[in-house]
Amino acid sequence: MPTVTKNILIINILCWLAQYILASKGINIAEYTGLHFILSDKFMPHQIITYMFMHDWNGIGHLFFNMFAVFMFGRTLEMAWGPKRFLFYYLFTGIGAGIVQEVVWTVELWDYLSDPNIAIITRPFLTVGASGAVFGILLGFGMLFPNAQLFIIPFPFPIKAKYFVIGYGVIELFLGIASRSGDSVAHFAHLGGLLFGLILILYWRKTTNTSDRIF
Repeated sequence: MPTVTKNILIINILCWLAQYILASKGINIAEYTGLHFILSDKFMPHQIITYMFMHDWNGIGHLFFNMFAVFMFGRTLEMAWGPKRFLFYYLFTGIGAGIVQEVVWTVELWDYLSDPNIAIITRPFLTVGASGAVFGILLGFGMLFPNAQLFIIPFPFPIKAKYFVIGYGVIELFLGIASRSGDSVAHFAHLGGLLFGLILILYWRKTTNTSDRIF
């Protein structure tokens, strides 16, 4: 397994274990490392990076599916791009997803922020997880290997990577706009990972002869 992919898996697993162990002692480290709304008194600049290494400690599913995607598609991108470019891409898309989430929260709270006579609502604005970076990885795989055949459960037939990425993006956009009651998934953060991944790959393609200099 390529070095960066392996270390991403190890770091995320260790962070989840730390969350799980500390939670049993009444300590929720996601309060310090998860991404809070930028105007919250709990927001700190480092959270734009650390949030992507935190996951829901109440179950293994959130961590498993994110890391499974990193393992399946991230290692392929790392072998194609090399470790430095892949690591930069992973962090760039994860940070981009966090920025988009902050923008979405600002839009949601606009009426409260623009009227000093209205108290800010108290529901927590906190997101954790590598999903934004994972969606960036999916976008990268779909652009580098658009005709790769993927078998997606429960469909009994292969789907080309490019159609899978497009379809997944459309579903996330629909779910984000629908904003179903009780839906705690940061759909627009996922779209942010796709968007920032697209921007970076198009930039690299435009500057093929010079893009390696940033590393």
